[in-house]
Amino acid sequence: MKKLILASVLSALILPSFAHSDDGAVSLDLDKYRTHVKTLASDEYGGRAPLSAGETLTLNYIEAEFKKMGLQPGFGDEYLQPVPLAKVTADQNMILNIGSLNLTNGTEFTARTQQISDRVKLEKSEVVFVGYGINAPEYNWNDYQDIDVKDKTVIVLVNDPGFATQNSDLFKGNAMTYYGRWTYKYEEAARQGAKAVFIVHETAPAAYGWGVVQNSNTGVKFTLVDDNNNQGQVGVMGWIQHQNAKQIFAEAGLDYEQQKLKAAMANFKAVTLNTTASLTLNNHIERAQSYNIMALLPGSERADEMVVMHAHWDHLGTRVDKKGEKHIYNGAVDNASGVAGVLELARMFSLRAKEQPFKRSILFTSFTAEETGLIGAQHFAKQPPIPTKKIVSFLNIDGMNVNNSVDYILRYGQGVSEMEHYLNDAAKHQDRFVKGDPLPQNGLMFRSDHFALAQQGVPGLLFMSLGDTDPDYIAHKYHKEADDYDPNWTLGGVRQDISLITDILATLANNDDWPKWLEESDFKNRRAQDGK
Repeated sequence: MKKLILASVLSALILPSFAHSDDGAVSLDLDKYRTHVKTLASDEYGGRAPLSAGETLTLNYIEAEFKKMGLQPGFGDEYLQPVPLAKVTADQNMILNIGSLNLTNGTEFTARTQQISDRVKLEKSEVVFVGYGINAPEYNWNDYQDIDVKDKTVIVLVNDPGFATQNSDLFKGNAMTYYGRWTYKYEEAARQGAKAVFIVHETAPAAYGWGVVQNSNTGVKFTLVDDNNNQGQVGVMGWIQHQNAKQIFAEAGLDYEQQKLKAAMANFKAVTLNTTASLTLNNHIERAQSYNIMALLPGSERADEMVVMHAHWDHLGTRVDKKGEKHIYNGAVDNASGVAGVLELARMFSLRAKEQPFKRSILFTSFTAEETGLIGAQHFAKQPPIPTKKIVSFLNIDGMNVNNSVDYILRYGQGVSEMEHYLNDAAKHQDRFVKGDPLPQNGLMFRSDHFALAQQGVPGLLFMSLGDTDPDYIAHKYHKEADDYDPNWTLGGVRQDISLITDILATLANNDDWPKWLEESDFKNRRAQDGK
């Protein structure tokens, strides 16, 4: 801790002149920033979907910028790290039959698979309600206790019992744990041997409307592929509209709302719904290769120790509706704004290093397929250019504040790692205060690329402002066509947040601190295994 305090004191003395320099060579250039966002979020780039022409344009643009800065390739002799993917396109003309109900894809349910199979079939699969679908020994909670769901279809609730009850003594109360994330629901169901999972969608616990579910789970999806063609994963990954779930329970002679209340109690027992589910997923499978991109600024003294500065480059691409009309999801805030931030940080730090090199190396990265489940980040975490035990921290921008500056900075998570101390110190340098996540129930801690590195024990920070200064953003722009570049953005928030990130990044690149995990977790245990 003494090392951290000393580093912060030095940062306070030295870094403001770097972050706020009047020298145009080392200060943030908002014109360049605007150009980056405007280009990456243009219709020409088609929404930057992996494996599209937009990917090629995006990677070429980022690589060209890195080369202009004189940054070295970050993946051996290359700027690009290959990410082997399967492109899975399900026939959307599918019907989910549960009991007497015939549900329509897209409007009433969604279904997809990550198994590499031309066809995944549910045929009169027994349906079981398993509450929140959680097996958490540390919370003394197991929704799968005394029930065998092998080859069955399970219906689960989104989020976790802490959110449902608002009981601070249950899980983490209002703040979502990883057990509340949809990714966990599918992972645990697969461990239990289930054939299919359908998560009941409700806007408040999910933290987004049905439109986000629909846009994110229909059409083309991407997945990493393991040695068993992902056959160990659950066969059908689905969502069901709230009203349709109520119908399913009613046919079983049960009240959905009453069962939901019971599911939030520690003595909950899974309920067989005495009905079956049938569905056929016909898939077109293509093997393909996408790319992460990274550039290296070598350290002068401890080049084998690395701080990572990151923003994912992908968004949802271009889709054609049933009328043949084209819809481009440009993702200007999510996350062209973040990529532009990383490019400006890379330019500023590369210029600064020519005058005074940083002691540790800095890796500037942008990964693929974040929107499909952190796929590029997962691949990087498992096959990094250096061992993860040599990665000091992972700083991740996922949607910048493109509006006016504010007197606070958002913190995601509390008491998680010592990286929070760095955030506190940098905020104080700007006379800002640290504001806790205003929507901890949304689980943003687990929804961006830094989480894949956290699972490998690397602590980090998420810099995200999605909707915080734009009340209209989540409802009408997030993962929708309206997330476009706007020349009227003031970029006051970008200016102050880039300065804050500069402070943290430069401090970590020059000190010898290894930030620790604070709370007991698998992340802390993983880091301890690395001796950090």
